[in-house]
Amino acid sequence: MTERSLQVTYRKGKPFSAYLHLSHQTGEKSARTVPSTDGLLVVDYGQNGNAIGVEITAPSAVPLDRLNRLLSELGETPLTEHDYLPVRAA
Repeated sequence: MTERSLQVTYRKGKPFSAYLHLSHQTGEKSARTVPSTDGLLVVDYGQNGNAIGVEITAPSAVPLDRLNRLLSELGETPLTEHDYLPVRAA
């Protein structure tokens, strides 16, 4: 089982992109992606239809409350400010 984790990629010391891995079966691959209307968030769904991850395409432009609204819609536990610190670190 893959546990939820946040992976942040930096470029020149600033967050460039981020990916929130949601809990799912180890080895499960994305079968479908659904971008938000503005393209800032992209949800990956596994073959069973459950969300397996959220790509944050422009981390500095996505406030935590926006991400948490999406997580709530997906039935996921919201992130805390502490969880989101790596995005705000630079």
